[in-house]
Amino acid sequence: MNKSLKLASDLVSVGWLHSNLQLENLVILDATINKKIDDDSLCIRNARFFDIKGKFSDLNAQFPSTLPNESQFESEAQALGINNDSVIVVYDDRGIYSSARAWWLFKTFGFNNIAVLDGGLPEWKYNNYRLSNFNLSNIETGNFLVKLQPSLMTDFNGLQSYINDPYAVIIDARSSDRFSCLVDEPRKGLRRGTIPNSINIPYTELLNKNKLKPIEELSTIFNKLVKKESKLVFSCGSGITACILALGAKLCDYNNLVVYDGSWTEYGTLTIK
Repeated sequence: MNKSLKLASDLVSVGWLHSNLQLENLVILDATINKKIDDDSLCIRNARFFDIKGKFSDLNAQFPSTLPNESQFESEAQALGINNDSVIVVYDDRGIYSSARAWWLFKTFGFNNIAVLDGGLPEWKYNNYRLSNFNLSNIETGNFLVKLQPSLMTDFNGLQSYINDPYAVIIDARSSDRFSCLVDEPRKGLRRGTIPNSINIPYTELLNKNKLKPIEELSTIFNKLVKKESKLVFSCGSGITACILALGAKLCDYNNLVVYDGSWTEYGTLTIK
């Protein structure tokens, strides 16, 4: 097997994955949020559970899904058997949702040979590809070492520099109703509102059912609103669906990208109208 395989894209099809299941250094991650893992749980063969909420977030943070520190991410990734030469494909059970967050986390911590599975588990099932049970036995510890890329994430303080930056565009992935303050936020006690000078691209606009739209259609969406040279700062409710916009933009060759980790949950809590 070719242990030096470098993924050509940040997105792979279920057909590609099905054809490459025997790749020696392939690691498949199921990044479904709040998934119950037991002997009856089904997954793509040999998948390992990437626990965003329980192991790949800062559990002591004030806000949900907050970026973990370097040592936590490194040790938890190693526990999943991630090596520096691994080829990672990540999916979730909604198609394209939390898998994009896992993808961006690996990018942030310096691992680039990773792709999101287009359509995720629903597309895998649609093609009648075989499912199996999670392997709950011990996994050989990997040798992955973190190389933090701090420019890919920003926090509340860092966001302030982008709000009035003419070269930065803050793009909110929430629904248009939430962005326009027409409905309450799903998080109890969180006020309605928007980040100053932000624009709205609901993450659902990038999707065709469970899959991302073709790159030509994604490019049309982004090109109408932003320039290639702009710094794109993505936000959402809590830093999950913002990463879907980051994935779509990256596929369209936008390369100056950053995700606001705390997103509206943090900003709306720390500011007043």
